[in-house]
Amino acid sequence: MQPRTWVVWVMIVAGVIVLMSLRNRTQQEAVQISQARFLQLVESNLIAKARIIYSAQSPFLTEIIGTYYATDASGRRIQENGQDKEVPFRARARLTEAMEDRLLRLPNFEPQEQNMVLMNVLLSILPILLIAALIWFFFIRQIKMAGKGALSFGKSRARLLTKERNKTTFKDVAGIDEAIEEVAELVEFLRDPKKFQRLGGRIPKGVLMVGPPGTGKTLLAKAIAGEADAAFFSISGSDFVEMFVGVGASRVRDMFEQARKHTPCLIFIDEIDAVGRSRGHGLGGGNDEREQTLNALLVEMDGFDTTEGIIIIAATNRPDVLDPALLRPGRFDRQVVVNLPDVRGREAILKVHARNIKLAPDVDLSVIARSTPGFSGAELANLLNEAALLAARAGKKAVGMEELEEARDKVRWGRERRSLAMTPEEKRCTAWHEAGHALVNVLLPNAQPLHKVTIIPRGQALGATMSLPRGDVLNRRRKEMLDTVAVMMAGRIAEEMVSGDISTGAAGDIQQATNIVRAMVTQWGMSERIGMIHYGRDDEYVFLGREIASHRPYSERTAEEIDAEVKRIIDEQYQVAKQLLEANRDKLEALANALLEHETLDASQVEEIVRTGRLTVRPPTPRGEPPMGAPAGTPVPEIPPKPASPTLPGLGSPAPATA
Repeated sequence: MQPRTWVVWVMIVAGVIVLMSLRNRTQQEAVQISQARFLQLVESNLIAKARIIYSAQSPFLTEIIGTYYATDASGRRIQENGQDKEVPFRARARLTEAMEDRLLRLPNFEPQEQNMVLMNVLLSILPILLIAALIWFFFIRQIKMAGKGALSFGKSRARLLTKERNKTTFKDVAGIDEAIEEVAELVEFLRDPKKFQRLGGRIPKGVLMVGPPGTGKTLLAKAIAGEADAAFFSISGSDFVEMFVGVGASRVRDMFEQARKHTPCLIFIDEIDAVGRSRGHGLGGGNDEREQTLNALLVEMDGFDTTEGIIIIAATNRPDVLDPALLRPGRFDRQVVVNLPDVRGREAILKVHARNIKLAPDVDLSVIARSTPGFSGAELANLLNEAALLAARAGKKAVGMEELEEARDKVRWGRERRSLAMTPEEKRCTAWHEAGHALVNVLLPNAQPLHKVTIIPRGQALGATMSLPRGDVLNRRRKEMLDTVAVMMAGRIAEEMVSGDISTGAAGDIQQATNIVRAMVTQWGMSERIGMIHYGRDDEYVFLGREIASHRPYSERTAEEIDAEVKRIIDEQYQVAKQLLEANRDKLEALANALLEHETLDASQVEEIVRTGRLTVRPPTPRGEPPMGAPAGTPVPEIPPKPASPTLPGLGSPAPATA
């Protein structure tokens, strides 16, 4: 609230207090007497002077105001400064006509009509004043409030950030060193423009930050704002779009008009895909609100009348839907890719977010970094926060490795649901199902290393077989893919072996296996029969202005061949898993019984059962270290030879836990 407004409110409150005090003082000075007392004073001739006030509101009661002479106990008038002492009084009396005529004949009584002029004027003017106040509040005042009023639709909602409000710097950003170097040039240019202009170069007009969600694009923009000495405007792409046509374009023009007053400056547009989607022949036609906003943005960024000194920074995780005119040099000269962090980046991110968390002395964040491949910066921050909450819930004074490992499993696979009631038969089938996954995972040489297997419900699954890669997964091979499919098939096979029936528990496994094999055949050229041709159908988005009806870029005969090849590969890997489980039924049964007894087994315990056929009860291996196979010095388990499998080529993203 502005200082002038405070002064007005203080004056209003003070005036009300003063009026109330004067009113109370006047009421306290006049003595209220009854009608009998008033008539007694009249009969005693003690009324000094009085006024009879007639009121239209109460015609039966007459108000009398005046003074009377004060008397002592003997009835004599009290003298004060040589004169009779007068006491103010106020009385309400029901006077008859005869009594009223008698009083008016006395020289010290006079009639007075109540003044209603002021009241009538107020009653006539008050509605007009009320309507005028409403008009001023809802229209005039709102128009004056730039950017906040109900009628100021075309005003930009960009917020001007200052260093006092934003304390984020490049020291708070980790794991994306290359991206920091790219955007650091902008800050350096704003501090020393001549350094770049000396050789004829110019700073990029726009920088587009592209990357998966949670990798730190917005955080990097905040760091630029904290490092730069120039003005920094921040706005979201959705702030431009409104229900009224033309509002978005007006806001774009107003934003750049404000930016020109603060050049050199930076403008950060978060989630620019909300306003920068491709134009075309979509359902919205060629003249909808979003396209007008995009056209205004294109013109302001690099049109006929542009001004130097305004640098645009935008962030999106959907660069594929942006309009080509927005991505061309001159508008966004540079694209900064903010990828998922590698193992060193994850460790640096964990150290940044652990500044405000009390860690136990034995905590090794490098171990957590190695066991979290594929995690984004936001997921790592959430991991530390979940670990802190777990430690606080347990009443611990510091966060230890146990809480960090449980938080990692919770973030990746979901929270354990120990309260879920399962019948003994369901628990037995789940144990055999997960034992099948775990056994085939250990026996196949190219499958991802096993982390642990559990029959405790976690997330939406009744059990889970969890695997973690040894390091960052940049590319995956054909043999690894085939072994992964065989591991997914093993749960259904083991369940059928013990019960003679099948259930819906393998629905997720079948879906994942089908998606992997279909991608191998149609997208990655991993089938000798189909060949190295991309048969995949790119997903087209209707509201991007592209075709509503999509078609397959291949014939029906080719589609039949693809379906047959997908089925053949899945059937072959099904047979691979089935042969392994039948050849190692004793180990499968031992694994299932150990799961029923202990509920959770880590990789070393599973490998011990596969190697020796039994489990020696011992403390589990440290949860912080992803299993890399059997410990050093232990004999390698005998693994049955893998049956012949088709020759197909590999792919790239870590497989999720197999339920």
